[in-house]
Amino acid sequence: MTESPEMPENLSESAGGEAAMAANHLSDADLPQAEFEAEPVPEPVAAEPFEPDEPSESSVADPDSWWELAKTLIYALLIALFVRTFFFQPYNIPSGSMESTLLVGDYLFVEKFSYGYSKFSFPFGRLLPSFERVLAREPHRGDVVVFALPADPSTDFIKRLIGMPGDRIQMAGGVLYINEKPVPKVRVSDFVEDDSGFEHHVARYRETLPNGKSYLVLDSIPDGPNDDTQPFVVPPGHYFMMGDNRDDSDDSRGIVGYLPAENLIGKAEFKFFSIDGNKTHWWQVWTWPWAIRYGRMFTGID
Repeated sequence: MTESPEMPENLSESAGGEAAMAANHLSDADLPQAEFEAEPVPEPVAAEPFEPDEPSESSVADPDSWWELAKTLIYALLIALFVRTFFFQPYNIPSGSMESTLLVGDYLFVEKFSYGYSKFSFPFGRLLPSFERVLAREPHRGDVVVFALPADPSTDFIKRLIGMPGDRIQMAGGVLYINEKPVPKVRVSDFVEDDSGFEHHVARYRETLPNGKSYLVLDSIPDGPNDDTQPFVVPPGHYFMMGDNRDDSDDSRGIVGYLPAENLIGKAEFKFFSIDGNKTHWWQVWTWPWAIRYGRMFTGID
């Protein structure tokens, strides 16, 4: 059996190894020299301390801009005050004396120029001395009027004008008499009100005044104390006011008395908002949509 020749342990010991090593071995002198220049190392730069940027001129509050804002607000307030004094003033209804024409929670606009202007037309005008009414115009029988209460001019009332100067007014058996003639009174559908969660039906009638003005009144207490009164003769320069809720109204039959023309503030024209306070409170915002009386919004006042 023929033996395999032994393999050399490394190339230097094999035949011709020394020649190969000599051929592959080059001296440093035989290596080509690389042609390049070393880049200089940058010197370390000292870190500068951080200083916040100074605010630019545009970021500094300009005193002139604040003054412009203040002037805008002042102008807006003056315009609102002007409109409120001479044209329209908003009111809300806190009581049921004018039901069913006006309900508690109704918000309405009063036309200030309807009857001209007196001291009661102006904010804090009650502190002014009396003067002749400016641009005075006579109100009409049946108007729904806002006026300053004679006994307490700081309090505003709203009632219907029933008696003109010189009229003789009386209630007899629940019927209104003007100058000894009965005002036609026709029964219509009941007024239904919410009384602590229960429906309460109140007798309702349509009255028609001598000038043709027609409106609805309530008679909640048949043969009540306000259904029969003494006759009232309205003096010159005064008016006789009554609430449409005849049994639940403080009017010229009682504390109001005869209303001086000076105390007229304006004519109630239309409702712009209404909300049922029995169904919500001001802080219960989530219940407002179900408490708003949408059908009464932006409607006229008969």
